[in-house]
Amino acid sequence: MNPRVTAVAWGLAVTAAQVALPLSLRSRLPDPLATHWGMGGRADRSTSFPAYVAMEVLFWVVPWLVTLAVCERARTRRLGRMTWWGTLFGMGVFALGMNVTTVLANLDVPGWAEARLPVWQVFTVTAALIGAAALTGYLGRGEPDEPGPAGQVPPLLRLRAGQRTVWVGHVANRWLNLLTIAALAAAGVLSLLWLAGPVPGVQAASAVPGLVLVAAVGALTTSLSVQVGDDRIAVRFGPLGWPVWRIPLSRIQSAWSETLRPSQVGGWGFRGLPGSATIMLRGGECLVVGYRSGGRLAISVDDAERGASLINALIAERVQS
Repeated sequence: MNPRVTAVAWGLAVTAAQVALPLSLRSRLPDPLATHWGMGGRADRSTSFPAYVAMEVLFWVVPWLVTLAVCERARTRRLGRMTWWGTLFGMGVFALGMNVTTVLANLDVPGWAEARLPVWQVFTVTAALIGAAALTGYLGRGEPDEPGPAGQVPPLLRLRAGQRTVWVGHVANRWLNLLTIAALAAAGVLSLLWLAGPVPGVQAASAVPGLVLVAAVGALTTSLSVQVGDDRIAVRFGPLGWPVWRIPLSRIQSAWSETLRPSQVGGWGFRGLPGSATIMLRGGECLVVGYRSGGRLAISVDDAERGASLINALIAERVQS
């Protein structure tokens, strides 16, 4: 099964369904249609029929084209393949579910304000998204990843008897940093406008906590440092170096440097599960440690080859002692 051919066929089928469904029932739908729902599934916002059809098509076509664009890169590793297949079919099922539930809610109502969206339909669409993504990701996982080639293992550093050496590597994503700063600034501006009066308290209360949360999460996840020394590796998150993830050298078989891209590992941030994961803040050079248990951890960090050399030297020193 050719992934690109499958993706094109699936994408065209979903696009056709997104257009055909509302067009085939247009005579039974109000214009405008209810497209947003408040408490209790009551309609509180509407959109004209042509705009609705265009919106439903774009809601699907944009992620579909993105998955097509990253097809080759995303499928070079097992996690990337699982994410790629899961995104392709999960988003398609979600887009179709959104369209079907919206059309059903508007079907045969005298006006958009009378449309109702049952809560159980929302949960059904969400469950379908998760189920389709999980199933297709599992079926498309392919063969396990090949271990790093021997040529990628850096030479051991030569440590003199009693010599203690420490390596520290850093990485930061400036675009994510800018997003964090923008979220914090927006929260501050909204708070000031609320205190001054132009912005109602309800609007500020609904927006500021979310912006502060984005800024707080961003502060902890847009930069990190990796320290190698003595008997452990310490991964420190954020500008304050907290929280800290410590990995004993006794758990590590070897380390090496490898070039990885977000599309290969399933995206940005912490990807995978403990025991076989990637911390991806930027594409490029990554420090990869192979666990004795068979798993691995990849961390995007500068000067990764030097850090891997020291890890291997410290492991060899432990074996000799």
